[in-house]
Formats: sequence, structure tokens, C-alpha cells
Amino acid sequence: MREIVLDTETTGLSWADGDRLVEIGCLELLNHVATGNNFHVYINPERDMPQEAFNVHGLSAEFLSDKPVFADIADEFLAFVADDPLVIHNASFDMGFINWELKLLGRSEIPASRAVDTLQIARRKFPGAQNNLDALCRRFNIDNSGRTFHGALLDSELLAEVYLEMRGGRQPGLVLDASLNLDGTEAAEQVQRRQRPEPLPPRLTPEEVEAHDAFIATLGEDALWLSVKG
Repeated sequence: MREIVLDTETTGLSWADGDRLVEIGCLELLNHVATGNNFHVYINPERDMPQEAFNVHGLSAEFLSDKPVFADIADEFLAFVADDPLVIHNASFDMGFINWELKLLGRSEIPASRAVDTLQIARRKFPGAQNNLDALCRRFNIDNSGRTFHGALLDSELLAEVYLEMRGGRQPGLVLDASLNLDGTEAAEQVQRRQRPEPLPPRLTPEEVEAHDAFIATLGEDALWLSVKG
């Protein structure tokens, strides 16, 4: 299965207000393993760069002035992503900008159904927690120390690691246990239950046991659990 992890940088938060793409970074996964096949391009937005956006990604209008416009890279970009699922953090944002650029060229939009939104996955798995990319990197002990600015390709690489962790690890379907069938179920005739040679030591201290017994004694002789214990 081929998947494309994708991130973008822009001049601002709203394509409807005239903001444009300035960077696209894509990373290819095959069967949840990064292949090293990437697509990365800076884009001339044909407009100024607001200071707020520059503070996020560090891409100035001067730096982008000699880069290709989106029309020049559209075919190469569409060929790379092909018809495969797109793994994106906050997919509606990136997809909105990409589809706006395609619409300006009179090209067909990429269906929203192709997007795998890792932000929605994270919100389901970790409700109430911070689920931005930096927070998820901290959660999974992924090194993001090089992320002084947002960058589309770097963020795609980090997102790929986060995505694979949320799916259960880099190779979630890999079975190395000979006692399991290929589908992960137990091969009943082969499984041998291993018994612990010695019981684990108690986790309660003698003081905690004594305090518990003293508390139970205050409940009276008719307490239900006393009769069950007896």
C-alpha cells in the first residue's frame, strides 16, 4: 500500500483571503515504511510575505522570488501523489490551499476522501491533550530538535514517524512469533504457556497492609467482604 505524507507552508491562514502556498513537502510510504522517495518544492506566491507567516517558516518574499510558481510544478506534484491516500495533519487546511491553487489553474480538485487526517486520529486517541505536531513528537519521544522553523519536508518526516506510532509502530503487522498464524491469531497446537518461575514480590509495604487491616477492623464484624474472606 502506498501512502503520501504531506505538509505545506503558506503566506497565512486563509486561501479565501488571498493567502498562497509557498512550500510543499511529501514523503512516500510503502506498507508503512518510508522509501526515501520524496517531493519537495518552494513556490513563488506572487505576493508579499506577512511578518506573522515569516515568523513561522522563515521563508521571505525575497527568497521565494526566483522560485517556480504553482503552475510550473503542478504536474510534477500531481504525478507524485498520484491517486494514493494523503496523510496530513489538519488535512482541511492543507487540502484547502492545494485545491485552491488547482482551481486557479482550472484543474480538478483532490477529493477530501483521500486525506487521512492525523489530527483527527490524535484527538480520538488522546482526547483533551495537546495534539499539535510538537506535542505528538514529545508523546512518542521523536526528536524534533531541528524544528526551529516549520518546514514542509521536515514536518512531513516528523509526521510520518508520528503516524506510524499512532498505527502501532513502524511495522504494526509484522509477526515474528512462531506460535502465531500469519493473521496474528494463536496457533493452538504450538502455543506453550510460559509460567513465571517465582511469583512477583508484593507491591504493598507491611505498613500499608497494617493500615488496611486497621481500617477494615473499624467497619464492624458484619461487613460483607469479611464474611466473603472468611
